[in-house]
Amino acid sequence: MINFLTYRSLSNRKFTSFLCVLSIALSVTLFLGIERIRNGAREGFTNTISKTDLIVGAKGGPLQLLLYTVFHLGNAVNNIRWSTYEDIKSNRLVEWSIPISLGDSYKGFRVVATDENFFQHYQFRGDKKVEFESGLIPTDTFDVVLGSEVASKFKLKSGDPIILSHGIQSESILSHDNTPFRIVGILKPTQTPIDTAVFINLYGMEAMHIGWETGVPSGEKIDAEKFKKENLKINQLTSFMVKLKSRIAVLKLRRDIDQYDKEPIMAIIPALSLQEMWQTIGYVEQILFLVSLCVLLVGVLSILISLYTSINERRREMAILRSLGASSRHVFTLLIYESSFLVFMGCLIGVGSLYGLLTFVKPWLESNFSVYLEIQPLSKTEWFYLLGIFIAGTLAGLIPAIKAYMNSLQDGLTIKF
Repeated sequence: MINFLTYRSLSNRKFTSFLCVLSIALSVTLFLGIERIRNGAREGFTNTISKTDLIVGAKGGPLQLLLYTVFHLGNAVNNIRWSTYEDIKSNRLVEWSIPISLGDSYKGFRVVATDENFFQHYQFRGDKKVEFESGLIPTDTFDVVLGSEVASKFKLKSGDPIILSHGIQSESILSHDNTPFRIVGILKPTQTPIDTAVFINLYGMEAMHIGWETGVPSGEKIDAEKFKKENLKINQLTSFMVKLKSRIAVLKLRRDIDQYDKEPIMAIIPALSLQEMWQTIGYVEQILFLVSLCVLLVGVLSILISLYTSINERRREMAILRSLGASSRHVFTLLIYESSFLVFMGCLIGVGSLYGLLTFVKPWLESNFSVYLEIQPLSKTEWFYLLGIFIAGTLAGLIPAIKAYMNSLQDGLTIKF
């Protein structure tokens, strides 16, 4: 009986009911959408690098070491000797290592010198590895591989020549014109700093700085024989990544590196450093959460306002129900059913809109903001939020329901002038 009356009552107020459902649906979509973006931003940030146990660099700040090694931001305090890298690399606890050398750029994008271990072992977002859209690993001295964003922005392809710049300024006036590189590969998008990097091998880094010992080109003609791998010697690195054979040995090796007596170096655990860094900038996440709560509050209040303002218009409707035998309890229950139904439909449509919106927004967020959103079923937390929204919306109907309950039969049937 109550269900039928609820349906008929809402049918008689189609437009008002539609606005209530639309308001809740938009609130749910925005609330869950912001939550997913918030979580996606955090997970994308903290999963920029995975399966790497330690990052080793010159003594300095842990955050600085993380930024220039993983995010290619800022500069190193100092470089470390190649012999130090070889020493730690040969440790029996080490499974693999990835050397990193920085210091140059290409039109504002950082140049990262490394070796084949980067393309074979570097992982992000769990167990995802670096993959090639086209081409292959740089092996020759002047081979270069581009991140997807670099290739897309400048419309570059395999086989094209490029000139790298000295330093990391976006508009460098010093270029390595005498050592042009050739693009041999382009990487698939990763939504990580890899997309905005230019990768060369370590020999290429050494070769293009021949004659730059004073920081500027000497102007002398350089014998091409010096550019061959067998004639190049790697002397220093910016930092390197390490994966151990056993996670149990992480703290031990970290302590040994921090106490290394041949050179002042340090080691950080990237997972911990990323968490600490996110906590530092986590106020943005909290602001997003507060915004989503405010949006949701507006939706719940819309139900309260709609039902409450309709009470005076429906006094005669309630009175007729009472005269036909409906008790005050039935009138009270009717309004509670209405608010529950409106919230339920709003939640249902809101969830559907969320998945529809994610389908269109996902590629745009990934390409422009590197926010990776995986389209997956609602999590336990999201189900909990929906339950909370349903309860809050239902409770919002209590105030107009109590007012209707208090209205007497005589007040409802009296015509007021």
